[in-house]
Amino acid sequence: MQKNKVDTIKKKVIEALEDNLGIVTAACKQVGVGRSTYYKWYNNDKDFKKQVDDIEDQTLDFVESKLHEKIKDGDTTSIIFYCKTKGKKRGYIERQEIKHDADVKSKLIEWIPSKDKE
Repeated sequence: MQKNKVDTIKKKVIEALEDNLGIVTAACKQVGVGRSTYYKWYNNDKDFKKQVDDIEDQTLDFVESKLHEKIKDGDTTSIIFYCKTKGKKRGYIERQEIKHDADVKSKLIEWIPSKDKE
């Protein structure tokens, strides 16, 4: 495929991602591009990857704004969700999360039974 044609298709994929809130399958179907082609572009084209990552950030911003709207409306589930995800340092957790930073090394010890002496 010619470079200009590929660039045009990549641009259409980016537009489709924006239309579909970053959902890869929906964007690929809309443009007629295989998911494997999309991921090849994503992994090998820095500019394409940056544009996709920017769309993911925009989508997250949009979703967070919707969560904030629900919180302002007094939606209890949204309030609890926010506290559990953003309020962990204040104790809003259901389980303990233990972070382990030490370097772990393992050793394989082979056990060989002794031979019976007659």
